[in-house]
Amino acid sequence: MLNLQDRWYQTEAETSIFDYFYSGKVGNPIVAMPTGTGKSIVIAKFVRSIFQRWPGQRIMMLTHVKKLIEQNASKLMDVWPTAPLGIYSAGLNSRDMILPIVFGGVQSVAKAIQRGVKETMIPIQHQHFGYRDLLLIDECHLLSPQEDTQYQYVISELRKINPNLKIIGFTATKYRLKQGELTDEGLFTDVCYDITGVESFNRLIAEGYIAPLFPKRTQTTIDLSGVGLAAGDFNNKQLENAVDKDEITYSAVREMCEYGHDRKAWLVFASGVDNAEHIASMLQSFGVPSAAVHSKLGDKENDKRIDAFVNGEMRALVNMGMLTTGFDYPAIDLIGMLRPTLSPGLWVQMLGRGTRPSPGKNDCLCLDFAGNTRRLGPINDPKIPRKPGKGGGDVPVRICDGCGTYNHAAARQCICCGIEFPFETKLFETASSDALLAGDAPMIEWIDVGRVIYNLHEKKNKEGVLMSPPMIRASYFAGFSRFEKFIGLEHPPGRFLHDSKEWWRMHHCDEPPITTWQALQRTNELRWPKKIRVWLNKKYPEILGFEF
Repeated sequence: MLNLQDRWYQTEAETSIFDYFYSGKVGNPIVAMPTGTGKSIVIAKFVRSIFQRWPGQRIMMLTHVKKLIEQNASKLMDVWPTAPLGIYSAGLNSRDMILPIVFGGVQSVAKAIQRGVKETMIPIQHQHFGYRDLLLIDECHLLSPQEDTQYQYVISELRKINPNLKIIGFTATKYRLKQGELTDEGLFTDVCYDITGVESFNRLIAEGYIAPLFPKRTQTTIDLSGVGLAAGDFNNKQLENAVDKDEITYSAVREMCEYGHDRKAWLVFASGVDNAEHIASMLQSFGVPSAAVHSKLGDKENDKRIDAFVNGEMRALVNMGMLTTGFDYPAIDLIGMLRPTLSPGLWVQMLGRGTRPSPGKNDCLCLDFAGNTRRLGPINDPKIPRKPGKGGGDVPVRICDGCGTYNHAAARQCICCGIEFPFETKLFETASSDALLAGDAPMIEWIDVGRVIYNLHEKKNKEGVLMSPPMIRASYFAGFSRFEKFIGLEHPPGRFLHDSKEWWRMHHCDEPPITTWQALQRTNELRWPKKIRVWLNKKYPEILGFEF
């Protein structure tokens, strides 16, 4: 079994699903986690936990891309090598139907069910995939509330066999185009876990789980004044005509070469098949090894080009609608955006291709020639689509005079070069609302510790009754500065209790005591850290790590 290091948010995400149903709720919850934070690990550990508690369960996981099926199945086998797992996907040439766990592609599964229901001589509980207790849907933002979709067909057929089928969604974008939140209408009812917001996203960056995105101001712009709308987004044909012009392609490629001279892996988003080919050809003329991938090429040729990019045989890969979701290549450190969109979900998914950390990679540079950020906002604080008439407009930002990087309006210093903004900094409310990260970039420092004091901490109401279990307050002093951390060994299961026990194990060689009082009697046995790693620019500075 592969030893996968537990991450606090992955444990929280898994626990939140159980907590949701243990609390008596009967809906269909969503787990929302940014791209690159390991949803496949959460899915794998959740499935394993289900079978540890209730061995007779039957589970199906659906998604729409074969790469995601492979990725999720691989992680499950890493976590649980003996899992009774089958895969049903035409693209993967695998058609396992009867195993307790089936990971499949929704298109293949829907066709299999259609064939199965025609076998009228077979009892309904034995048709196609049989009885299923749980249905997990990865990239669940793609599930439409319309009843005539493949997802809805599969769900309706599975519910004919088990009316109490529970459905759990996983996504990095918990909203749809022009329809607001996924929970506004349709299948999903609640969000049981969400770390896609500003503070959580920035914490993930600070702790090294996500690579930051840095936007640079571009000179190349795209005129969309003549582009109409279709199905809630830009008209595809008109959009490609507006974007696929020699002067735009040349200018954008020149800027990519200028800004990306030290970047190793470029992923470019195009607005059409011809546009993708023209961009790739222009990159090659600039001496950048590159290729295009799109729907007019066969699967084998696309896979061959993608493999060449991943193996380092080419520096840039230009795609049209091929790599917006399910493409996991952490080394991507430059995104060239020539695909304007009105969909915040598509926008965040595209940006997410660059947020995975990788050895030697500090950040990902994004060159947004499409102007998406002024329409849709930053990756960690996008403008959630509302129904018509429910608001809109651009978000003001700051532009750094030192390096030309776009910053959120609330930032007090540049996320790229660190220059502090004076209070009078001009706010631009027009085309310059291009901040890819909202709020201040985390300020993390290692601080020398002079002494440590441990005290009892209790929260009581006016009547003197405890409102929560007692805790230890550890005060770390650095000169005249004091940084505090609270340790709760009597709190209910969850992230706080998990972190508290890990804190004790770092400071002591034995397992933590059961009660806070017992722990306080042994604080003289704890070792003092030489340094603490502190997130400073928060309302309450947070201790992230220790050096002994």
